[in-house]
Amino acid sequence: MEYRLLGKTGLKVSALSLGGSSLGGVFRPVDEAEAIRTVHTAFDLGINFVDTSPLYGVTKAETVLGKALKGVPRDRYYLGTKVGRFDENVFDFSAARTQASVDESLRRLGVDYVDLIQAHDIEYGSLDQVVEETLPALRKIQKDGKARFIGITGFPLKIFRYVLARVDVDVFLTYCHYTLWDSSAVGLVSELEGKNLGVINAGALGMGLLSKHGHPTWHPATAEIKAACAQAVANCAARGVDIAELAVQFAVANARFHTTLVGTADPEEVKRNVRAVEKPMDRGLLEEVQTVLAPIRNKSWTVGRPENN
Repeated sequence: MEYRLLGKTGLKVSALSLGGSSLGGVFRPVDEAEAIRTVHTAFDLGINFVDTSPLYGVTKAETVLGKALKGVPRDRYYLGTKVGRFDENVFDFSAARTQASVDESLRRLGVDYVDLIQAHDIEYGSLDQVVEETLPALRKIQKDGKARFIGITGFPLKIFRYVLARVDVDVFLTYCHYTLWDSSAVGLVSELEGKNLGVINAGALGMGLLSKHGHPTWHPATAEIKAACAQAVANCAARGVDIAELAVQFAVANARFHTTLVGTADPEEVKRNVRAVEKPMDRGLLEEVQTVLAPIRNKSWTVGRPENN
């Protein structure tokens, strides 16, 4: 496993990390024992960063992860969670809710502190409130020793430019913008390079679009994007290749993204992902797939408040 510095934090994180949404049953029903085995398998194979949120499974992911972390030495992993989004349409970026949320997460996770606390999906709130209230509250939480570093997450790239021009954070997380069809996050990373921020890439499989299992019914992508991705999945399958392997390889290969989160609650899938990043990428296949996906190059969808897109 390759390890990379997470910006100015000093944390050396595994290039491939574990996304916690699947532990909450976001994509499919999940057996708790299997989810716990998934976490332990990830650690055994060198993955040392796990990301979660109260949103995933409406606290289920944090609860399951807390059970998985019992008995695991605290210096064996880095742990991140989030504040601000609590259910599909439940958001609260106030300082009071931010403080309470962190305390609730620490209890569910069974730890005294997290390594990273991030404001979650900030495009659904007022960016000015995030700047003026949420992030100062997170800095206080950091000062109190409940988190080592703070950050922001979201989907529209515009939100990062707005917030990071006004306030300093340590890390940011972008998702579904560095995939086999959409590499628009590269421009953002280039713009922010001088800030030496930790950069987390999530959604390398496009939240299921680049997977033989298919995307969930709630997926917000356009019909055009879904159709093109389905064609790319089928083309790979016809060659006996799981497109997920290629998608993970592609994402992890770019060291400007310090770690790539891949969510799963299947121990065998963790093993496949680790094997994928340990072997050379098939450049010919990559070119073929990107040709299929060319009509949707850098195309995306809209989420959150209209003014934040």
